[in-house]
Amino acid sequence: MEHIKDVLYAVSHGILDSLRGFFLIFTLDREIELQRSLKRESKNKSTRRTQTSSSNSMKEKQEEPRILHRTLQCSLLNGGVFCLSIFAFNGIILPLIEALLTFSFSFRGQLNAAQWVWSWTSPVLSATFSTLWILPLFLLSKFVNCFWFQDIADAAYKYSRGRPQLLPSVSKMIADMLFSMVIQALFLVQAMVMGLLPIAVFNGLLSVLHMCLLYSLYSFEYRWFNEGWELPKRLTHIENHWPYFFGFGLPLAILTSMPSSTLVSGCVFSVLFPFFIVSGNEAQPTTKANNYPLRLFSPVVALANTIFNRTIGRSRSA
Repeated sequence: MEHIKDVLYAVSHGILDSLRGFFLIFTLDREIELQRSLKRESKNKSTRRTQTSSSNSMKEKQEEPRILHRTLQCSLLNGGVFCLSIFAFNGIILPLIEALLTFSFSFRGQLNAAQWVWSWTSPVLSATFSTLWILPLFLLSKFVNCFWFQDIADAAYKYSRGRPQLLPSVSKMIADMLFSMVIQALFLVQAMVMGLLPIAVFNGLLSVLHMCLLYSLYSFEYRWFNEGWELPKRLTHIENHWPYFFGFGLPLAILTSMPSSTLVSGCVFSVLFPFFIVSGNEAQPTTKANNYPLRLFSPVVALANTIFNRTIGRSRSA
């Protein structure tokens, strides 16, 4: 019974921590600016001011953009431009064209012909819109989001924890990032496979559990990477404390599962994710309910190791 209480406490703690970013993101900029102004005042009080110190103060003024500013940019690009363009095309432009087509054929009493013309016109218009607008904008937004998400994470981390403690070598950092991307992609596939299991209810719960842990990994990875945590440590920490990270990723998993369109779901994720980055940076994960670790990442880690070992082995033998 005590273990069940610990699990429920960890899940609820994770849910509450995940929502903190929605409130903190509006106050962090003010606190960061206050912190910078105090540093500038302490420097101004010193009697010996060299050219080096003045150049450092200029660099501080030109630091990364504000967290809220970057978040609004993400919302405008992903929600305002990308999502609204999809809704406008499907909800306004296509129905308007269909109405005009039906109206033009109704004068001649050829409604069947109008339906036949619309049956092939609609897919052509949708394919053209997706190819010329949706796909390029989707790729552009994903590329830009990578930089904006990193800006938000770095600014929040510097405020609360100071200078990042990165991995010791550049090659190790690159290898860690590449391996992490492979693990995340394989884990996403594993989550989809769980949803296809022929076991009612249980398959859905397993899939949601996977997505919650994956979203938690997304959110905390910026912080852990800045703290110098390597990928095995990050994955083990999530597996050992899975109730907390299940709760942390649950709100984002629910919100992104609501849209029927995968593209719209991606928009929702990109709009909300900055808040969860801030939440992950400021969160204090509970260490309770760690008696029953879930090694859900172990299969994809083993598969990724096999892929990398065979690839590297072939390249060396060649």
